[in-house]
Amino acid sequence: MLKLTYTETDFYLEYLAQSLEDWVQARVILALRIGQSLCVEPSTASFLLPVYLLGVDVLKKSEISSEREIMTICVCDSEYIEVTLQGSWISSGCNDANGVFVTKMSDRTEFFLHKLWQEAQICQEVRS
Repeated sequence: MLKLTYTETDFYLEYLAQSLEDWVQARVILALRIGQSLCVEPSTASFLLPVYLLGVDVLKKSEISSEREIMTICVCDSEYIEVTLQGSWISSGCNDANGVFVTKMSDRTEFFLHKLWQEAQICQEVRS
């Protein structure tokens, strides 16, 4: 499972071995126990990856046929590609900008996307 956590200023991508259903169930139970409202709705999430990362070409070519309904890749410009994922948005309110996006693909694809995102973060820190 991939989990993207969105805050006011940034987002963080995690690869979790836990099943999507188990994670959502635990989150719903937590919200019930603490009396917090919870909105779960189908949604999309997008993030950018620099085209110069070594695995980006593999990712573009492998827009794996079984994952095409979940993941799309578009070229933004000469420096970035946009990865868009289908999944679920979970937040305290349906209009909240802060929340968590979760999706499920093959373990291999999730792991690969997570590694590319980590490399992009490292490269961004080095360039800053």
